[in-house]
Amino acid sequence: MRRSTDYLLSRQHPDGYWWADLTADSTLESDFVLLQLWLHPPVDGVWNPPTRPLIDKAIRSILDRQLPDGGFNIYAHGPSELNATIKAYTALKLASMMSGPTQNTPTGGLGEALARAKKRIIAGGGLQAANSYVKINLSLFGLYPRQHAPAIPPELILFGNFIYEMSSWTRAIVMPLSVLHALNPQRPVPAGFSLKELFLPGVPLEILNDQGFFSWRSFFLKAEKAFKLWEHWGSRAIRKKAIRRAERWVLEHTHFSGGLGAIYPSMMYAVMMLDLLGYSKDHPDRVEAERRFMDLLVEEKGNDQDGVFFQPCYSVVWDTAIVAYALGEAEAAPGGVLQRTADWLLSKEVRRRGDWSVKRPNVEPSGWYFEFANEFYPDIDDTAQVLLALAHAQARSAAQQMTCVQRAINWLFAMQGKDGGWAAFDVDNDWQFLNAIPFADHNAMLDPACPDITGRVLEALAAHGIRCDHPAVRRGIEFLKRTQEADGSWYGRWGVDYIYGTFLALRGLQASGESDREAYILRAGEWLRAIQNADGGWGESCASYDNGTFTPAPSTPSQTAWAILGLLAGGDTNSGSVQSGIEWLVEHQREDGRWDEELSTGTGFPRVFYLKYHLYRNSFPVLALAAYNKTAHRKARGASPR
Repeated sequence: MRRSTDYLLSRQHPDGYWWADLTADSTLESDFVLLQLWLHPPVDGVWNPPTRPLIDKAIRSILDRQLPDGGFNIYAHGPSELNATIKAYTALKLASMMSGPTQNTPTGGLGEALARAKKRIIAGGGLQAANSYVKINLSLFGLYPRQHAPAIPPELILFGNFIYEMSSWTRAIVMPLSVLHALNPQRPVPAGFSLKELFLPGVPLEILNDQGFFSWRSFFLKAEKAFKLWEHWGSRAIRKKAIRRAERWVLEHTHFSGGLGAIYPSMMYAVMMLDLLGYSKDHPDRVEAERRFMDLLVEEKGNDQDGVFFQPCYSVVWDTAIVAYALGEAEAAPGGVLQRTADWLLSKEVRRRGDWSVKRPNVEPSGWYFEFANEFYPDIDDTAQVLLALAHAQARSAAQQMTCVQRAINWLFAMQGKDGGWAAFDVDNDWQFLNAIPFADHNAMLDPACPDITGRVLEALAAHGIRCDHPAVRRGIEFLKRTQEADGSWYGRWGVDYIYGTFLALRGLQASGESDREAYILRAGEWLRAIQNADGGWGESCASYDNGTFTPAPSTPSQTAWAILGLLAGGDTNSGSVQSGIEWLVEHQREDGRWDEELSTGTGFPRVFYLKYHLYRNSFPVLALAAYNKTAHRKARGASPR
């Protein structure tokens, strides 16, 4: 405990926050290469972009992650994934078309890597089997037939509040992308460049209806055809109005934030949109959009060569709140450390109305976002975690903190859904039929309530004195009871996967006063003990999302900590499972107080995009050890573990 807390304390920024890298897969670097083709098109068929040094480093980063079978995965030790492989192939082939030799390529050069990737793509169904966003991106360069790529019409913004029935991240991506789609740019590519070799012969290009004639899928495919007819024969005035409305929406949503939505995909599309609309390279809006996007790039210094990677966003508020809560629970922060943290967190409270206010117009703004700045999108999960941190961290102004905390609690109450649960950014964002829209295959069209966030909210409310008989708490408990899986676990939307959901549900239920003798809580404990690895730790693969059930993986520090926290919250304070889990954490700690973790344990879009939070492996074990120590001390005094 001392080693781990000393390490965390050493990582605090002078301003009071904690911030570590947030990494994902090779698709971010692949998309960066395609963006460079957009911003720096070939001249007379020759592509020699001024950003060549960065492209070379991105290519090196992509090549380093190619699997033995030629493909690219979306999580560590995962199988080849078709869309990631197509994106990587496109980037690598573009690099091979640049004038002059590509730097730092492996023995055999790009040719061998491309041949292996092509073989894997063809085996996976070819370019026709790619998801919508791959096809749309390629269609902008004439590399996939426009008529067979899904339509994203800008007129969607004219349909009242329709776009606010999409998840916050989807609307932030769709708005700039709809402008690109409407203007159909067909940007140039290097002379002789194509992806014809990736099309599987005899496989149709059109989007297929796999849900029957009388289905929402059938309806939206008919709507898709209507929109494509509208593109040719519809009112130019209405389309122009829609484009301008979408443009204004994008520009407004870049204010008071670290870029549009403060996430990589929407920020990239915003840059492309401004370029296509004719914003000059020195226009303030374009300069700011490009700067914010490039801020996500991290350059690494290696022993023999340099590399780059892109962060999908910044996780600074999230990292800070988790570390501060862990240190507070461990009672390990010297005077002033958490005061600086509390002051910094209070400065990040949202005080402007964002997209959430469309459905909650009469609620006073509050809450916290994930990044350094993202005023339109405070999220419920961050808000709950910050409230947990502020239960330990006291700012210089107690009055200011009290007022801020009360506003945030009121905001959380207002954001509870009709089903009693809490989602991430919106409330009652659960029109399931929208998943049948052709461009909704990123598996994140909606933002429904989920057990992991609901559990954390219940824990946060309890930490600030909200009693278990409060109506919001009772509804949250009932939501968790309804959403428990048959095996006793809970689904985890924002962490991998059932271990994450189960530990947070149990923490929330314990804080809300539920008895650990309840049958459903005992079932959850039995499930956690049943999935423990033979080495004493716990691990779960991202494949759980594909399989719809727990899928084991090698033990990780973060998931072992989650399982221990879940067992302790469920009343299991002295079983062999808990003891073995604690021993696993102790035995795998490094001398400097850190733990190593290779696997991705964070979730962006289930089945599509996963995250590796580089502080998870150090902060959650501290929280687990603190909870275990408290239980041990209570038992030593002869007090009830509750």
